[in-house]
Amino acid sequence: MLVDLLGQWDFGAVGWTVIGAGIALAYIVFGIAGFGTALVAGPILILFMPLSKIVPLLVLLDFVAAFGNLLPSRRDVAKPELMRLLPCMAVGCTLGVIFLLNLKSDLLLLLMGLFISAYAIYSLWIKTRPEQLSATWAVPMGTVGGMFGALFGSGGFLYAIYLNSRLPKEEARATQSALISCSTVVRLSLFAIAGVYAELPLLVLALCLSPAMALGLWIGRRLTMRLSREAFVRLVTWLVLASGIALIGRYLST
Repeated sequence: MLVDLLGQWDFGAVGWTVIGAGIALAYIVFGIAGFGTALVAGPILILFMPLSKIVPLLVLLDFVAAFGNLLPSRRDVAKPELMRLLPCMAVGCTLGVIFLLNLKSDLLLLLMGLFISAYAIYSLWIKTRPEQLSATWAVPMGTVGGMFGALFGSGGFLYAIYLNSRLPKEEARATQSALISCSTVVRLSLFAIAGVYAELPLLVLALCLSPAMALGLWIGRRLTMRLSREAFVRLVTWLVLASGIALIGRYLST
């Protein structure tokens, strides 16, 4: 029965290897930075399946990974900031799911390429960060972050910009983990309501890729003790930029 359910995903041996490596790399980044799985895995997986399948797949894996990151640091969560961001994030997630399930796949390909490239350019070249954002910034940051999270699988960097400007490092990281965990639950619920998870092959694919996810998290958590987080994330960001440009080129060549 398992073979029959996986029949929809006829990736071949090379395809499965590339996908597994992409998932592992994505969760190494997640284990270090706390977000970014779709930024890394998305450009790889989109070679094998549409974005409308990739994002729900990564949400399932993120559901486990995010709560694993949250539990050790839950005492450091800044609840007032979390409560400001949550309603806006929920609205943004709803909009993002609607767009994801209704836009054409080729347009989503272009939008993801532009999104990934813009994020990478911002991360690499914008050195100054706001020292203290007003609490009113929770509305646009939460809404747009939620929309990007549902549409492209990654809105965590916007939460990070907001929280890092308002909280000490440990509280910001813990609150971001809590917010991403909540975002994952919201997106998971919205996709379930939309019937996305009624497709058993997608659930089985997530199960098959969970060992690669676990391996990536394990490596990522150990790398944080040996490597500079900033240097590693910067290296990955260059790779993300290359992936984004490649996606745009793929769209223009079709």
